[in-house]
Amino acid sequence: MADRKGLQRQEARSVLRFFETALSLWRGRSAAWVWILTFALVVTVLLQLVVQYQLNFWNRDFFDALSRRDSAGLWAQIWIFLPLATISIVLAVFSVWNRMTIQRKWREWLTDRIIEIWVLNGHSRNLKAIWGDHQNPEHRIAEDGRLATDSPIDLVSGFLSAVLTSVTFIIVLWDVGGNLVVDIGGTTFVLYGYLVVAVTIYSIFVALSMVAIGHSLVEVVGEKNKAEAEFRTAGTRFRELSESGAGDRGGAHSDLLAAFREVAGRWRELCWQLMGTTFISQSSVLAVPVVAWILCAPKYLAGEMSLGEFTQAAAAFVAVQSSFSWFVDNYARLADWYSSAGRVGALLLALDALGATEVSPDTQTESSLNR
Repeated sequence: MADRKGLQRQEARSVLRFFETALSLWRGRSAAWVWILTFALVVTVLLQLVVQYQLNFWNRDFFDALSRRDSAGLWAQIWIFLPLATISIVLAVFSVWNRMTIQRKWREWLTDRIIEIWVLNGHSRNLKAIWGDHQNPEHRIAEDGRLATDSPIDLVSGFLSAVLTSVTFIIVLWDVGGNLVVDIGGTTFVLYGYLVVAVTIYSIFVALSMVAIGHSLVEVVGEKNKAEAEFRTAGTRFRELSESGAGDRGGAHSDLLAAFREVAGRWRELCWQLMGTTFISQSSVLAVPVVAWILCAPKYLAGEMSLGEFTQAAAAFVAVQSSFSWFVDNYARLADWYSSAGRVGALLLALDALGATEVSPDTQTESSLNR
């Protein structure tokens, strides 16, 4: 238990070290352009929410016109839908360009900084002398650096969208769903904002189920990534010995096979974890619209809710639940990002340790590179 807590503390320290360097992009010479892109991304999220909100009301008006068999009203709604759909598509395309531009610039900036430190004063040769989890630094820079800078942009923009969507459509749910009056054994109960209460309970249940099943996912992803790195290192060592014709190639071959068996075992563990989390997420995706229909049905059958309001409330219920499920939907990706960021941070910590051992007065540090 103590070793596990120590490992978790080391991982947290590595992630903090990653952020210490990575977030400097927003403080460096190119910060103005990056802040413009970041602001544009936030504005895009807000505009997408406005369009989604308008489409929710369009959904109500369209089905109300359909229930009245109002052909003129249906054609009017079709003409309203076309510009909304066009704006939604344009915003979606711009969002892809915006996010990927920030990701590309962030990765370029971080990669330049790490490579610069890595080759400084022979650090690339001396790195093996530092103890720690930083094997195969070229993979840390290439693959882990990509994951560590790609995922945060998607996750943060998705989280912002989820928060704003949940707040907006909770208001819609409260307004359209209203209160539900239930008569049980001659006693009348009023369930205030019953759709909001129901979607909150449902979302909490799904989130707790995901945590219960996937509580080890972060650790499993980290061990899988570590095993993959060790396998690549073993492969590189075997190739170098084979090309040189020197050393214990038989031992290197055995190490290579053992490293692959470790990879296979870690993938098996990851498979079981993802099977469990997929079961929860897919069950929720299939069940949530049905739950919304069932909850709205009593008011619709009682004539207290039109067909358009029925579909509007159900769509709002799904939107709120999807927003509440942001953590559930991104649990695996968060685990993968945490592992990659920690591995980049571990490399930076090892390079820090090398920098601290330099005795030359001309020694350069990372802070001097950032100035």
